Amino acid sequence: MYRDGQNQNSKNVPILQVKGLKKYFPIYGGIFLRQQGVVHAVDGISFDVRKGETLGLVGESGCGKTTLGRCIMGLYSLTDGSVTLNGEKVVTAKGGRVGQALKLSRLKMQMIFQDPFESLNSRHTVGEILEEKYIIYNHLGITKYKANERKKEVLKLLDRVGLSSDVIRRFPHEFSGGQRQRIGIARAITLEPQVLICDEPVSALDVSVQSQILNLILNLQKEMGLTCLFISHDLGVVRHLSDRIAVMYLGEIVELAEAQALYNQPLHPYTEALISAIPVPNPQFKKTRIILKGEVPSPINPPKGCRFHTRCRYVMDICRCESPHLKPSANSHFVACHRY
Repeated sequence: MYRDGQNQNSKNVPILQVKGLKKYFPIYGGIFLRQQGVVHAVDGISFDVRKGETLGLVGESGCGKTTLGRCIMGLYSLTDGSVTLNGEKVVTAKGGRVGQALKLSRLKMQMIFQDPFESLNSRHTVGEILEEKYIIYNHLGITKYKANERKKEVLKLLDRVGLSSDVIRRFPHEFSGGQRQRIGIARAITLEPQVLICDEPVSALDVSVQSQILNLILNLQKEMGLTCLFISHDLGVVRHLSDRIAVMYLGEIVELAEAQALYNQPLHPYTEALISAIPVPNPQFKKTRIILKGEVPSPINPPKGCRFHTRCRYVMDICRCESPHLKPSANSHFVACHRY
């Protein structure tokens, strides 16, 4: 389950670049259903993911983690910004998607969804679900897999994720949650992608199954040389899986650093509070918990200045009027806080 110096020799080359990404959802109401406002789900996020590394993305529910992942995949059109894969823009705000470039990017970038049941077509068998991608890219003229070759590839995928060949004729509702997630992982690694976006892939599973799925993802990453964006709210899991960690709050990244540096010396007060909440498996150890006061502001009307100032114990006057930018503090440690 845990990493041990993985990717130490990875090339320092960005394979995935997100620049100024924004996603606002309009709110309609009234008799004539006119737009009355917007939800600032993701608000100006930029980061790079280097080849072969795992970037963890953490934050409390509703901060925009899943929306960010879906925007990167092109499942949501962007309000602003762009997504670049291998130096080529695949998703932009103008036009929403870059047609052929996005189709080709799906060969190289795939997603594992949070709900292993809703993400699978309940009317298709496992064999049909896994074979579908080969058929689609055959029609696009990108691949040339014959029917018998597709069947062989599906059986290889099932073996890779630890499922027997006799499940090929069964439907998703006949499996447990862990087995369904294995099917989702098998679908994601079809056609050998380079980037894997994992959207809380174990949050809907039993604790006993979570470590098995995490081990499977780690083994596949080592075997295939995958680059991962791992989205989760479980800080303990993210700590051991990730090379770097980005912390999100209310649609913005407030801190980005190497995993060990972030846990040893968190700079942002929100990160301090999150880390203080991680349980320690030792009843004799007394840990000081930082309790955040107040409620999370509404993304419909986020506060001016720093979005965290309404709950921050270090708040200053400048925090209420000027928004801090993500800037380097030391040793590739970036923080959006006026204290630094």
